[in-house]
Amino acid sequence: MQTWARYSLVILVILIFLHSILSLSHEEYSRATSLSSIIGGGKKYEAPLVPSKYYFPLDATNATLAVDRRANATFVILARNSDINGAIRSVRDIEDRFNRARGYPYVFLNEMPFTEEFKKRVSVLSASKMEFGLIPRDHWFQPEWIDEKKAAASRNKMEEEKIIYGGSVSYRNMCRFNSGFFFKHELLQKYRWYWRIEPEVHFHCDLSFDPFLFMEDHNKTYGWTITMYEFEKTIPTLWGHVKEFMRLHPEYVAKDNAMGFMSLDGGDSFNLCHFWSNFEIADMDFWRGEAYTAFFNYLDSQGGFYYERWGDAPVHSIAAAIFLDKDRLHFFDEIGYEHNPYTHCPKRQESWERGRCSCDPDKSFDYDGYSCMKYWDNFINGGR
Repeated sequence: MQTWARYSLVILVILIFLHSILSLSHEEYSRATSLSSIIGGGKKYEAPLVPSKYYFPLDATNATLAVDRRANATFVILARNSDINGAIRSVRDIEDRFNRARGYPYVFLNEMPFTEEFKKRVSVLSASKMEFGLIPRDHWFQPEWIDEKKAAASRNKMEEEKIIYGGSVSYRNMCRFNSGFFFKHELLQKYRWYWRIEPEVHFHCDLSFDPFLFMEDHNKTYGWTITMYEFEKTIPTLWGHVKEFMRLHPEYVAKDNAMGFMSLDGGDSFNLCHFWSNFEIADMDFWRGEAYTAFFNYLDSQGGFYYERWGDAPVHSIAAAIFLDKDRLHFFDEIGYEHNPYTHCPKRQESWERGRCSCDPDKSFDYDGYSCMKYWDNFINGGR
């Protein structure tokens, strides 16, 4: 065998060995380099553009023209006092890119009372109404009926396996609160629609249309910008409980649902795809409704928020995909959004230019190896 051929063979063997090691030890690498990820999902989905009638002028001179009609909606920001700088950045961003021309109110929620400094520094950023609420203790903290010994053992194991937030009780409190309680807060009872915003997020594009009015007029319920895989080790039993709930309550399962996005075998298994819920624009009447209330109560009774690390993202996403017709879910391609380390940037040139976007479309997360956009494309274009 010639020298160059021997070297080539040695290099190939080393690459295969490294690939095998990384696939076994790094879940994200394994997904990104899997055959299904490489071959992709065929034709890419282009979300329908929001009609021009929903657009309004963003310049200060004509901003008053934009408030003739507003939805019954609010921004919801869950933050601690220590998040003050991140909260300021997020509010400043959404004001500059959208809300200075719309004037939607804000509701800030915290498990501890907000300091006067937090309220003062945030309130100066907008002329919109801002309210600051304390989360009821039984909506936030770990329930007394949870077996703490069992929960602690799970946290310790996740820490040993270096799972993000694996040892955190407060993170689990947050996930449970966002899954089943935020929309019950007294400050939110007067609102129907909400836009969830977190500290330290960034909006890359001018948003000169009203997503609340668009969703209200087009019978949409849940809006999103980023979809990805969940960490399987955080939800090992979740899908089994979902299947059991559907067996017990088939009356809640929508006829034209989006199960085909989350399962490639008719619901027998979960492909781990979900909408990244740190951005969501949705109808709280859905979360307050009979189907979701029964669903959350059933899941909560299983203890998985604490015995495992169930997140609000898969819980919300699974519910929306199963209990709603698929056309009530909406992908907002026009909204350039960043939550470190991932960014969605509009795919369409016309949307990117119209929004004067600061993001690079070529670096959008949409078709990253860990993104589930290819599954959405396949599903919405007529796949299973």
